[in-house]
Amino acid sequence: MDILLKFLGTTGFANLTIGNVIMLIIGIVFIALAIIKDYEPLLLLPIGFGIILGNIPSIAGMAISVYDEGSVFYYIYFGVKQGIFPPLIFLGIGAMTDFSTMLSNPKLILLGAAAQIGIFLTLMGALFLGFSPAQAGAIGIIGGADGPTAIFLSAKLAPDLLGAIAIAAYSYMALVPVIQPPIMKLLTTKKERLMRMKAPRVVSKREKMVLPIIGTLIAALIAPGALSLLGMLFLGNLLKESTVTERLANTARNSLIDIVTILLGFSVGASTQAQTFIKPESLLIFGLGALSFMVATAGGLLFAKFMNLFLKGDNKINPLLGAAGVSAVPDSARVVQMVGREADPDNHLLMHAMAPNVAGVIGSAIAAGVLWAVLV
Repeated sequence: MDILLKFLGTTGFANLTIGNVIMLIIGIVFIALAIIKDYEPLLLLPIGFGIILGNIPSIAGMAISVYDEGSVFYYIYFGVKQGIFPPLIFLGIGAMTDFSTMLSNPKLILLGAAAQIGIFLTLMGALFLGFSPAQAGAIGIIGGADGPTAIFLSAKLAPDLLGAIAIAAYSYMALVPVIQPPIMKLLTTKKERLMRMKAPRVVSKREKMVLPIIGTLIAALIAPGALSLLGMLFLGNLLKESTVTERLANTARNSLIDIVTILLGFSVGASTQAQTFIKPESLLIFGLGALSFMVATAGGLLFAKFMNLFLKGDNKINPLLGAAGVSAVPDSARVVQMVGREADPDNHLLMHAMAPNVAGVIGSAIAAGVLWAVLV
C-alpha cells in the first residue's frame, strides 16, 4: 500500500491544478482550430500539442518541462530562448519568397512600412499600462504579426513574457482571415475595392540577385540588431535566385523550415505552463496584441489611400494592398486577394499584395533591431 500510495502521489492527476486544466483546454482548442478550421495548422497544431505536454504536472526532482535543466524539452527550448530558431525560419522564408513584385513597384514598400505603426502604438500602450520599456518593446512587436520576430525580440528583451507574446503573435497570425476583412471593408469603398492595377514589369535575373546583397547591407547598417534575421532572410533568397545552389534552396524552404517550425511551435507551446502563463499580464498582452494587429491593418489601408492622393491614372494603388503590409506571409496577401475578388471575381491582387507583404517582414525585423538597440 505504501508503494501504491507513493505511486499515486507521483501521477499527474494528484498534482493537477485548475490552471493546468484551463491550459489543457486551450491546447485542445488550438488543435481543433488547426484541424477543423484550418487556421495556420502548421503552427497551431504543434503549439497546441506543446501546451498540452507543458501542462502535465511532474513531481520535484523529475526533469520534464522546458524549464527543468537536463530534460529533453529544455534543450529543444534552448533554440527559442537563445533566438536560434527564428533566423532559421527566416532562412526558409527567404528561400521561398519572390521579391519580383516589390522590385517592379518599389512604392509598395511604403505600405509595408506604414503597417508597422501598430508596433509603436502598442509599445506606447504597454508603457501606459505599466510594463517596463523592454517589456513594452517586446509586446509591441506583436503588431507586426510576425511570429519568429516576436519570439526573437522577446527572448532578448523580456524572456519572462516570451510564452505569452509568442502565443499571442501566432494566434493573431492564424486569425488573419477573421480579423482583417471587416477592417478592410470598413475603411474602403466598393469603388476602391474594384480598382485594378497595371501589370508589374518584368524583373531581370540580375536585379533579383543584387537585391539580397544590397538589402542586407542597407538593413544591417540601419539596424544591426536585425542582422541575424534579415541576414538569413536574404541569404535564403540569394540561394534561390542564384540558381547555382538549388539543392540548398530546396533544403531551406522544405526540410529545414518544416523541422524548425515543428520544434519552434512545440517548444513555445510547452513553455506555457499554467504557473507562469496564467497571469494578468498575459491577458493584457493578448488585448494589446489584438489592438496592435487591427491598428497595423488600418494603418496600411489608410496610408494606401493617402498615397493615391498623389498618384494618377493606372499608377494608383488598390487600397486593399495596405492590409498586406502586416507581415503574416503569405496569409495577409491571400486575404487581400479574397476580399478583392469578392468585389470583382476577375481582379487578381495576390501578386501585387506580395510586395507590401514581404516589405512588412523586412520592416518588422528592422523595427525589432531598432527596439533591441534602444531598449536593451
